[in-house]
Amino acid sequence: MPTFDITSEFNQQEVVNAVDQAYREISNRYDFRDTGTLISFSENKITLKSSTSERMTAAEQVLKEKFAKRNVSIKFLGDFNDEKTPSEVKRFFNLKSGIDQDSSKKIIALIRENNKKIQCAYQNQQIRVTSKKRDDLQEVIQMVKDSKLEIPLNYGNFRD
Repeated sequence: MPTFDITSEFNQQEVVNAVDQAYREISNRYDFRDTGTLISFSENKITLKSSTSERMTAAEQVLKEKFAKRNVSIKFLGDFNDEKTPSEVKRFFNLKSGIDQDSSKKIIALIRENNKKIQCAYQNQQIRVTSKKRDDLQEVIQMVKDSKLEIPLNYGNFRD
């Protein structure tokens, strides 16, 4: 029976490349000179540092542009934490991957309400979708893409 997996994982090398490109642009741009603006990536956490909140917002915009150019969804950035001191502002983005239990329930309910013949199973932060027809699986992929979910999804491991 044909199957495929719905996952939510980012390509770590593309994220490293996007952060590196953003760092190089920030270090070369005139409007970031003498503001102490830095960007770094380590262990699924992106850190932005700057002397003013305006430059922090501009650096975040540069980062999002680089994510878009590298075809990495900015939805992976998720929530952020700010730390303010008198001399600098820090922003931490925790990159999120994997489908949590609540989101999986929404996705499975969406799939089942549109087609009762399709079987779904949540396992290891991914959803396995199974059907007798390949066309049904392709319809599921298009339907889930068209639904405006707040998490980025990948479709892979398609088997006949």
